[in-house]
Amino acid sequence: MSTRRNILVALLLNTLFTVAYMPLVCAAPPPGKILRVGLLDFLREKFDPETIPYQRALVEGLRALGYEPGRDIRFEFRGAAGNAERLPGLAAELVRLRVDVLITYLNPSTLAAMQATKTIPIVMLGVTDPVASGIVASLARPGGNITGVAINAAEISAKRVQLLKEAVPKLSRVAVLWNSSLKSMTMQFQEIETASPKLGVTIQSLRVSGSEDIDKALAAIEKGRAGGLVVLFGPMRGDDLPKIVDFVTRNKLPTIFEVGRGVQGGGLMEFGPNLPERARYVGIFVDKIANGAKPADMPVEEPTVFQFIINLKAAKSMGLTIPQSLLLRADAVIE
Repeated sequence: MSTRRNILVALLLNTLFTVAYMPLVCAAPPPGKILRVGLLDFLREKFDPETIPYQRALVEGLRALGYEPGRDIRFEFRGAAGNAERLPGLAAELVRLRVDVLITYLNPSTLAAMQATKTIPIVMLGVTDPVASGIVASLARPGGNITGVAINAAEISAKRVQLLKEAVPKLSRVAVLWNSSLKSMTMQFQEIETASPKLGVTIQSLRVSGSEDIDKALAAIEKGRAGGLVVLFGPMRGDDLPKIVDFVTRNKLPTIFEVGRGVQGGGLMEFGPNLPERARYVGIFVDKIANGAKPADMPVEEPTVFQFIINLKAAKSMGLTIPQSLLLRADAVIE
């Protein structure tokens, strides 16, 4: 059953992707020019489309529009490996290279690029709550030199608590691990605080501002005896996520992560937008800009399709029986 569901989901996503590209089938690289695209990544330190899903999806999306790497397009990559202090210098390097378009991955990279240039077009990916974060004036008319693909994360953060409550009906205390150094993360946590009384749960706030706070936060979860965990910790260091997944697996703690951040390692659930799918859509923005469009006039896109994944193997190890009503709503079930 889960295999069939996975196939149907894959077909649906492929259909949505194809439809999204239909108006642009005639788009093509400007003749006689190699487009230089800067890519500023907060989390990674290398450009490796073979192993990094969003980078692979980005390249595939551009290929679908006729851009072949090395022939029509060349990437200039700079990655901070989770060190925010490096971002301003890396952004400045890409500006000095005079790239034609600058793609930024996540909020910290986007903010650094905004400080580095007011003229080079910026296409953002994976940015949360860009209006409230001061990145764009509005979604419909972003203004300035930036547009792209964003996530209204505050609106979906409370949904994660709801899904966790449905998976564990007797749940009464939920720990929320969140990165207080990010304005967008503060808004997500506030949304959870507002929704929690209606869901019949109390919230244990675990604020972290850097990777050095993770161990202390995990110890606080044990001490607070929370019955579940929502992970909103945001981008930090590469080894933070495996550490958190190992903790919840060892402690058999029902946990819901963002998509791509937990179930493969043993976490219970994931819910959120599929960033690799959104990365394919970034190619549309790059192509339009290459053919003369201005970012200020290009509306910011938000995902309309979200993924919900349940790890039944993890549920069994925790002694949980996931309600059939919840299983039927899942896009994928790991068994």
